[in-house]
Amino acid sequence: MDESLRWLKWAAELQALAQAGLWYSKDPYDIERFERIRDIAAEIMAHKTDVPIEKVRNLFCNESGYQTPKIDTRAAIFEDGRILLVRENDGLWSLPGGWADIGLSVGENAVKEVREEAGLEARAERLIAVLDHARHNRPLNAHSICKVFILCTALGGRFEANIETTESGYFPEDALPPLSEGKNSTEQVRMCFAANRDPDWKVLFD
Repeated sequence: MDESLRWLKWAAELQALAQAGLWYSKDPYDIERFERIRDIAAEIMAHKTDVPIEKVRNLFCNESGYQTPKIDTRAAIFEDGRILLVRENDGLWSLPGGWADIGLSVGENAVKEVREEAGLEARAERLIAVLDHARHNRPLNAHSICKVFILCTALGGRFEANIETTESGYFPEDALPPLSEGKNSTEQVRMCFAANRDPDWKVLFD
């Protein structure tokens, strides 16, 4: 593990411990100590990522309660052996997906993201993988993220530009466009190709 990753993991763990302490503690002195631990965690994160400290605090220290990973769903849709990708506003490409919404299952969330980002109606078919973002994707995120990849079938519709994506297209495995590696790595997209080819695919997980 490289040194920056080690420091970021320590910062994330300190933040989670501080958040839990703030949630459960009643003693004002303990609360003060946990607030300082959270500040230290934010300072470490800002120092190691060059993100301004106030932005880190807004992203990293704005939740309450026991901290748990965020859920990110990614939909893999195929047509003639090619995979559907959408072009983000930064010009990079990804599987349709995003944060899981309250009240939706992971399958329902994947279908919703396909509708919003690719303009297609879809049906969730099979689970491909449940992966830890920090072990597979760069850059690292301030939050702990659980990435859920789901094989889906397109049922119809057409792409329209929206606030999140500017284009969509189907790509063969040997000619992928520049990917948004934080959302899906090249290895993860190839994993989806492998799952699509294998009717007896065994779900991968960390």
